[in-house]
Amino acid sequence: MYLKNLSLVCKLYRLIITPLKCFHTNSRHNPAFQLPSFLQSSSIALNLHQGKQVHAQLILNGITTANPLLLAMYLRVGSFTDAKNLFYRMDLGCIKRWNLMIRGLVKMGSFHFALMFYFKLLGCGVSPDNFTFPSVVKACSALNYLHGLVVSCGLDSDSVVANTLLSMYSKCGWLSDGRKLFDMILQADLVSWNGMISGYVQNGFMEDALCLFSEMISSGVKPDSITLSSFLPAVTGLGSLRKGREIHGYILRHGIPLDVFLKSALVDVYLKCRAVDMARNIYNQSTKFDIVMCTAMISGYVLNGLSNDALEIFRWLLKEKIRPNAVTLASVLPACTDLAAIQTGKELHSSIIKNGLADRCHVGSAVIDMYAKCGRLDLAHRVFRRLTERDSVCWNSMITSCSQNGKPEEAINLFRQMGRTGTKYDCVSISAALSAIANLPALHFGKEIHGFMIKNSLVSDLFAESALIDMYAKCGHLDLAQHVFDMMELKNEVSWNSIIAAYGNHGHLKDCLALFDKMLKNKIQPDHVTFLAIISACGHAGKVNDGVHHFKSMVEEYGIPPRMEHYACMVDLLGRAGRLDEAFKAIQSMPFSPDAGVWGTLLGACRNQGNVELAEVASRHLFYLDPQNSGYYVLLSNLLADAGHWRSVLKVRSLMKERGVEKVPGYSWIEVNSTTHMFVAADGSHPQSKHIYSLLKTLLLELKREGYVPQLYLRMNPKEIVS
Repeated sequence: MYLKNLSLVCKLYRLIITPLKCFHTNSRHNPAFQLPSFLQSSSIALNLHQGKQVHAQLILNGITTANPLLLAMYLRVGSFTDAKNLFYRMDLGCIKRWNLMIRGLVKMGSFHFALMFYFKLLGCGVSPDNFTFPSVVKACSALNYLHGLVVSCGLDSDSVVANTLLSMYSKCGWLSDGRKLFDMILQADLVSWNGMISGYVQNGFMEDALCLFSEMISSGVKPDSITLSSFLPAVTGLGSLRKGREIHGYILRHGIPLDVFLKSALVDVYLKCRAVDMARNIYNQSTKFDIVMCTAMISGYVLNGLSNDALEIFRWLLKEKIRPNAVTLASVLPACTDLAAIQTGKELHSSIIKNGLADRCHVGSAVIDMYAKCGRLDLAHRVFRRLTERDSVCWNSMITSCSQNGKPEEAINLFRQMGRTGTKYDCVSISAALSAIANLPALHFGKEIHGFMIKNSLVSDLFAESALIDMYAKCGHLDLAQHVFDMMELKNEVSWNSIIAAYGNHGHLKDCLALFDKMLKNKIQPDHVTFLAIISACGHAGKVNDGVHHFKSMVEEYGIPPRMEHYACMVDLLGRAGRLDEAFKAIQSMPFSPDAGVWGTLLGACRNQGNVELAEVASRHLFYLDPQNSGYYVLLSNLLADAGHWRSVLKVRSLMKERGVEKVPGYSWIEVNSTTHMFVAADGSHPQSKHIYSLLKTLLLELKREGYVPQLYLRMNPKEIVS
């Protein structure tokens, strides 16, 4: 440790003290001794205190201090006051001095001061030149100012100024103005084309980017690796695998160097277009790897359900001592969610804390999401509370987590807290809150949010409107859901899916299929969610053959590969009709391992049909995949009790006790006079519980008089079995 500190001291001596002494000594004999070179080097090495020492030495030796290099030094070390004081002692008629000051302030991030000095420049009667405007435009970009002053000075045709203006328009989202400027450039160079294409992509205008890229090729301008790296995300956004392959072929034919950024962009295209093998080939053929490419592979693998492969790359990163950044960690966390690998997730969380990334909002949101989806909402809450700064993404993540984990009341409370903190609601916040309301349900609060959407011009957001349709439908108001749908100016596949699912969930199969036909006539391509809603509706209506037909149609006519949820829906469809053998064969034919949802659906069907043999097969898988879910144990136990298999019932209850699984009490909600009441089985906390149970007893007596016979299949107290 001592030697390390000594080495550091020696290094500082060589870099700072020795040159400073040399300057002091030589400046006495030669006042102009290497002043420019010394100040240029010292402006990097010196801090403000040492910079002032140099300034003082110059004054002592009678050397003029109105030197631009001294001004540059103060700007580089971030001392605006000293720079300003020195600047006003200089020749203010020289545009170079103004340019130096403005450029330095922009680099410091002092954009307001940079523009203030620009207006002072005009006030002094000094004419700006082509070196002034790039810095001014950068300041404008940060502060969203317009650039009419460039045109008035006749410098709008200068390529450097024009390209900087294009960059400003892209950052501000003013693409129409940017395109007008681009079209006015007499000879657009490669930088201009790149700037315009990049602007379109960054602002989500993928079709425009595609058209402009084709125009660029037609005009004879050869794209470089920067062009292609900027353009490829447009291909990703459009989901065009064919176009991605065309671009890849163009790169190879024209010998464009495949740098790390271009490779990463290609990998991203292939993975997001589900061409995993193509992406893997590019990755495996690479000789150099950086964090950007590895992150692209990790996020792509997660997207394609290859979570084990994603974790393998992450482990390789750590082995090669490549330090993961915040984006990498946020990308790998969903892999833990998919695998329900909470221990791995905790290890990643520990790594995030050690690397000082825990306070980054997008990382914190990913950690919250991971814990919530692994069933540890308590840990998600803890992470959320410890975040020093919370943006809308963090709030949205926590609200969504509560809603998806059966805590709609908590989700709504968080939504209210979010508003009280001054964090602006966005379409994701609204959608998450509406989803929670739909699960509660709480129609009065849903209407409040609907009013808020109208007041704050959020009704034009397709996703928020679709969530509104879902909320009204789940609250039992199909008419209001239809009204929202009819009032929508634009409709996409999400909107159509919402209204189709609404009618399907209410058992209106004819309306559901009629809407599907309308969707096709409106040239909206159905997706996997559309068919999930239709197959589910067929199941609820008992139309098994129709459901099977639509499942086959999805695969054969529309080329949509069935997902886990489609198979679960088919199992439910066949199970409801008592065709359990076919349901089991459907599970066996799956191209991937069935999850707990699929086996749980089969177990539920076995319970309804009284099939003990298949139920035991399903439960073996369930007790392995989701051993802490009490519902599966209770379902099997009830089925065995129905069949009179008492010893097996005791075994299941004993297994629950051994594994520490506690039965979650049943609960429900009801809304009366705009107040939501929650009821939990065997709970007497409600203020009117005595009256409620008295009325329930009366209803049970009335049911018995009508001939209802309860299934008293347990000959002993259930508590005795559990104990």
